[in-house]
Formats: sequence, structure tokens, C-alpha cells
Amino acid sequence: GKKVMETVDLQIISQGAEARIYEGMFQGRPMIVKERFPKQYRHPILDQRINSNRFRAESRTMFRARQSGIEAPILYHLDPATTRIFMEKIQGISLKQHIYDHPLTIESEGTLSEKLGILLAKLHDNDIIHGDLTTSNILVRDVDEELVLIDFGLSYVSELCEDKAVDLYVLERAFLSTHPNTDDLFEKILDVYKNQSAGSDPVLNRLSTVRARGRKKVAFG
Repeated sequence: GKKVMETVDLQIISQGAEARIYEGMFQGRPMIVKERFPKQYRHPILDQRINSNRFRAESRTMFRARQSGIEAPILYHLDPATTRIFMEKIQGISLKQHIYDHPLTIESEGTLSEKLGILLAKLHDNDIIHGDLTTSNILVRDVDEELVLIDFGLSYVSELCEDKAVDLYVLERAFLSTHPNTDDLFEKILDVYKNQSAGSDPVLNRLSTVRARGRKKVAFG
């Protein structure tokens, strides 16, 4: 209950613009706690409303992802009063680090595109938009090398092709900027997505529009 969580010994491990991340133990298991904090520059009532909406959206989409068969941290406890989410700590490294440590081969590229394509298809077929898909927000779990999706801080539920296409575009940009020469890999990921996702056709059509918009933005600032 509430008292249990108050006595948990927490170590702060990072502070971003939106939240502080703590590490601790929950009933003998490693745990992460994400806490949204008040923004001094926002009106207190507005600030609380934004934080509490984001807190609800994040915990809801995490729960929805797990119910949809997507690997994501288990939710241990939610504390709306302090907008803290207590969740499982995934033992593993980021996909970004994994790719740096193990340069891709034809075989590992095939495995990765298969896993990632399936993950993205499950996500979008359940109308979950992650909102911040990067190779830092996908972990490779130590025990089984499964891909685990983390940081649902910008996630929401939507059935719009536009939103799903932008989600894919964000990941594509992240791939190409963080991991040069992965154009082929990303095309393979999209092939798997196309085969696995029931609603992929309109999403992939929209993706080319989104890409064209992105290029225009780059060209014209």
C-alpha cells in the first residue's frame, strides 16, 4: 500500500525536462520510479492538470501495451498524488548501445528487423502511439535478448494513420542519425511491419507524405 511505497529507499539516477527517474527495490525486485515534478514557470493549477494528464496517459498506454503482448515494464504501483509511476527495472541495454557493441551482420539485421517490425505492428494495431521511438527507448533484455519498449512519457492512443506514420518517421530519423547506413535495415523493418500489421497499407502510404514534408522542412528551414 501507500505506506510501503513511502518507505522505499530511492536513488535518483537522472533528471530530464519532464521527470526525475529513481532506482530502488520493490519486494526484492529492481524497480524504476518516474516522477513528474512541478514546473515553476507554469500556473500551478494548469501545471498540476498537465502533469496528472500525462501521468494517466503514460500509465494507461504502458498497461495497454503489456495487454497487447508488447514487452514493456510491469507496473508495480501508481501514486496519483505525487504523479509517480513505480515500475519494473528492465535488466538490459539500449538497442542503441547494442548496435554499437555488435555491428550488424546480415543475420543479426534479419533478426532485429523481424523483432522490431512485429513490435511496431502490435503497437499500432492496438492504436498505441509511442511518441518518442528511438533506439534509446528500446531495450535489449539480458535474459532473452527480447526487445522491450520503455519511456511512454509522450505516448497516447490514436487510430489515425497520420499519427502512426509520424511514429514510424520519428524512429526512421532516429535510426539514420544515430546509426548511419541503416537505410536497408529500416526498409526491412517496414517490410515486416507491412506483413504483420493489419492496417499497415494506409499508414505506409502516409509515411511517404510525412517523409516528403520532412525533406521540405530540412530544405526550407
